[in-house]
Amino acid sequence: MLRSHFISLLAMVSASLAGRASPPTAAPKSRFVAWKDAAYTPEGWPSRLIADLYVPSADAPTPAVLLIHGGGWNGTERRSDMDGIARNLAKRGYFVMNATYRLTPDWKFPAQTDDLEQALAYMRKNSGELNIDTSRIATFGYSAGGHLAALIGLDPANGVKAIVAGGAPSDLSFWPDGKLTGLLLGGPVKGNEAIYRKASPVHHVKKGSPPVFIYHGTADDLVPMEHAKAFVSALEKNGVQHETYWIEGRSHIMSHLFPAGAIREATDFLDKHLKA
Repeated sequence: MLRSHFISLLAMVSASLAGRASPPTAAPKSRFVAWKDAAYTPEGWPSRLIADLYVPSADAPTPAVLLIHGGGWNGTERRSDMDGIARNLAKRGYFVMNATYRLTPDWKFPAQTDDLEQALAYMRKNSGELNIDTSRIATFGYSAGGHLAALIGLDPANGVKAIVAGGAPSDLSFWPDGKLTGLLLGGPVKGNEAIYRKASPVHHVKKGSPPVFIYHGTADDLVPMEHAKAFVSALEKNGVQHETYWIEGRSHIMSHLFPAGAIREATDFLDKHLKA
């Protein structure tokens, strides 16, 4: 029964995504199928954006994760950055959408969050074909991706049920004259206070926000620990469930390449909140 259901599911996915994705490739000894380069933005969107989709074998609709790459809001590192995490999540029974988004300097905030909200809409629109339980969707990202995962996850309108934010900038005013934040937000903090506040996750935490898993390197000098600590403080102040995993002695890049037990703990966190 499981095999026949999975074959039927793949047929539906194929019909739904025909012309938008390359043929599926099954990972050895795994129970999911990967679709590469599926276009997720609607016609007329400012840019055609793509994602890799990981569809697990399951009889019932599965929880889903929108996976968001880093790169300082200006790097296209979707597959090299996040493919390993995507496969691990798919093996644990999650549908995964590893998505691109518009980048600086050509596109300023909120283009990035607008795009990723379209990715969430794509999952909901195609939930039948993709076998997704739309009541159980999480966001997950690292660095700039963690920042964006937190921002869209904290917006109640998006209906996100859990957030994983690794190495994530949480208060962009900590970089009052930062080059990357300037490209994202149009200039330094002075004179742009309102948009810096709007683009900072710490200012969107409220009672009833979804649970958050934070992981961060203790030797991170690109996104210093004060970001994670400020995020934790905002979560505690508002009584939001959260867990924190410190990666001892590792820098920003090394915490992503060698995250110790962070990804395992983050996935357990998702299981707790999306599968219990």
